[in-house]
Amino acid sequence: MTIYQKLSLIQKEFKSKKSRFNSFGKYNFRSAEDILEALKPYNEKYKVYFVVHEQFQESSLNVPVIETRAQIHDTESEAFISATAIVGVDLNQKGMQTPQQFGSASSYGKKYALGNLLLIDDTADSDATNNHAQQSTMTSQQLKQAQDYIKSGGKVDSIKKKYSMTAAQEKQLTTL
Repeated sequence: MTIYQKLSLIQKEFKSKKSRFNSFGKYNFRSAEDILEALKPYNEKYKVYFVVHEQFQESSLNVPVIETRAQIHDTESEAFISATAIVGVDLNQKGMQTPQQFGSASSYGKKYALGNLLLIDDTADSDATNNHAQQSTMTSQQLKQAQDYIKSGGKVDSIKKKYSMTAAQEKQLTTL
């Protein structure tokens, strides 16, 4: 089985609950740690492992930037697949010391790099919104994640198994 097939199966099977609550915004969310913990069973099952790399960058806007890269590695070959997220650090965020500002941006970057790799939809949990009779089409965020997946060697058929899409969305993916 190739790394692309393994990732496709993991994307299809993967679930990570939104087990944390933001009392200020009154919403549930999942953290990077929640995602990484939920991935552990797949390491042995598919003979893969996941890593997250971060790199600090300067930007022309004088805003510190953290580039985060999430990767899945195949233990049976040298193959790996990466997805990236870029996050600015808000140094003016009130109530936070500088290490907290960087930590917050780091956590956010990890979460979104993993989300891009795993095609995690960060809207409401599917069980909470699923009417089990009608499936909505892909959101623009899901479409962008799917495009990144296709560009890294993924297959449109794998995405079609997980998401419903319009003919225009499918055409956009197949022409990449």
